[in-house]
Amino acid sequence: MLMKIQWKPYMIDPNTEKGGEEYTAYNRRRWGSDGWTHHLRSEGRGVGANFANWKWWPHTMKAHQMVCFFEERDGVQDNNDDDQGEDITSRCNQALFQALYEEGQNLSNIDTLVNSVAVAKLGLSSNDTNTLRQYLQQDQAASRVKREIAQAQQQYRISGVPFFIIGYQNPEQQEQSTPYGFSGAQSPETFLEIFRELSEGADD
Repeated sequence: MLMKIQWKPYMIDPNTEKGGEEYTAYNRRRWGSDGWTHHLRSEGRGVGANFANWKWWPHTMKAHQMVCFFEERDGVQDNNDDDQGEDITSRCNQALFQALYEEGQNLSNIDTLVNSVAVAKLGLSSNDTNTLRQYLQQDQAASRVKREIAQAQQQYRISGVPFFIIGYQNPEQQEQSTPYGFSGAQSPETFLEIFRELSEGADD
């Protein structure tokens, strides 16, 4: 079974301050505490995601647009299934997660996205830094990000992340299974069980 991963944008709270908010203060203001993260952290530690230095609750519109910049630069557009696009999108998101959760970076900040993520982690050349900076300052991909979020909310009723949609498609017969949709951090065993069920269904 060939596996493909597609990442899609989502914003938990579009009303977050544009410059981001301090992690503890935000959680206390909105939920009373950060208790909702305990399961997320517990599941993450088992797979190497320690959330060791989560200092900020960022406004993520600029970060999503940075991902769009790299996808467009590498010739990958909205719903393209190109393997190269999957690769660069995954690399972008992994770099963002590392910066936010393990290094305490504020992803609302353009300088952080350009210097600490795009250059330091994704190898963006010095010749392209001004292009990315201008792209983010002008919100060139904001409409695309908002459109993809709206489509996901309408189609799958997504109201929080992480949210996973897993399905099977037979490339020869164009048959497609009914996708599994579920939210929240999950153990590897949960995914393996779903993969097994999909594989068994594909063989029927």
